Amino acid sequence: MKVIMLENVRKVGNKDEIVDVSAGYATNYLFKNKLAVPLTKRSNEVLNRELDKRKLEEQEKIAEFNEIKKKLENKILTFKVKTGLEDKVFGKISTKQIAEKLKEEGYNIDKKCINLDYDIDTLGIHEVLIVLHKMVKFKIRISLSK
Repeated sequence: MKVIMLENVRKVGNKDEIVDVSAGYATNYLFKNKLAVPLTKRSNEVLNRELDKRKLEEQEKIAEFNEIKKKLENKILTFKVKTGLEDKVFGKISTKQIAEKLKEEGYNIDKKCINLDYDIDTLGIHEVLIVLHKMVKFKIRISLSK
């Protein structure tokens, strides 16, 4: 029996996937627990409409993220830090601090989107990778000065 999965079920299928399962399993487990619906002409149309809608929303998100990328790509964020002997920085710059600085600039970027390959704990300019979406990645420069 062919069914459309409503949720991910391990070893059976993922959400929005059309899978073939036994009639008993579908009736007694998948339908009963609202994990799947039978594949009919109507349910297939609803699935296709939903997938098209999600694809459109995804494209809009990517376009929005590309606008942010264009504005931030050549931007340098400057942090004033305290230094000790031989210009050794006290502490380091974290993703949270970078996210807060971007928020001050008017960009609401989550700290989880900011990838640091190494600790930013020396004076100078450092490049930081920002991943807004798997299709939208770019680098910004972070400048540490006294």
